[in-house]
Amino acid sequence: MTIAHHPFGVEALLSRTTVLTFAAPAAELQRLLPPCLTLDTLDDTWGFVAVALVQTRQLRPQGLPAWLGHQFFLIGYRIFVRYTTAAGKRLRGLYILGSETDKRHMQWLGNLLTSYRYRTVDIYQAAIATGQTILSRQAGLCIEVENLVNEPELPAGSPFRNWQQARRFAGPLPFTFSWSPATKQVVIVEGIREEWQPQPVRVVAAEVAFIRNLGLGKVRLASAFTMQNIPYRWKKGRTETWAG
Repeated sequence: MTIAHHPFGVEALLSRTTVLTFAAPAAELQRLLPPCLTLDTLDDTWGFVAVALVQTRQLRPQGLPAWLGHQFFLIGYRIFVRYTTAAGKRLRGLYILGSETDKRHMQWLGNLLTSYRYRTVDIYQAAIATGQTILSRQAGLCIEVENLVNEPELPAGSPFRNWQQARRFAGPLPFTFSWSPATKQVVIVEGIREEWQPQPVRVVAAEVAFIRNLGLGKVRLASAFTMQNIPYRWKKGRTETWAG
């Protein structure tokens, strides 16, 4: 079985993105990865899995006018990883564990063109000047964050020493990787952002069934950021055979 290979470039406006990053012992997260990828770690001790909550607008094949684009809400679960190409270049990026959307046609298109494992769930989200709430009964998700004028403290138990260090794991990263064990093929998709200024937020609630069901023994909330109105573009995917 081959993997969906992202056959054309895509562009969109990420009108509001909130990312909660969870830390877990590196050895526990590594077992969730295909053999071609290694964890992007902090102090060789902690690995990170992020929940990205994105209101996406104007999603369309690159070059088409914005009014032809799709609007949908995305919840993405991804691990921060590294990959060494056949040419020996080291890339930093994300490995997608699963994706959820509020639009069935986005599930269909997402699973046709990518290997990001989309499913459709109920999603309720409300954003105001002071914060944001995202709920999904089907996904077992309840997230509430508050925007603050000053940087809030890092979540209790976070392995990050400061917000500057935490920003390295705020996503999105330059590359996203998919893997086919049958063919040992890796699909590499490069993302290009025009603006990216994540702002720390205080987490009021963070109930995420997907993270809980991964079976990680010592998972903890590490950071949370939000950002708005980010023009984003994904290049056409490229495929190479992993020789490891």
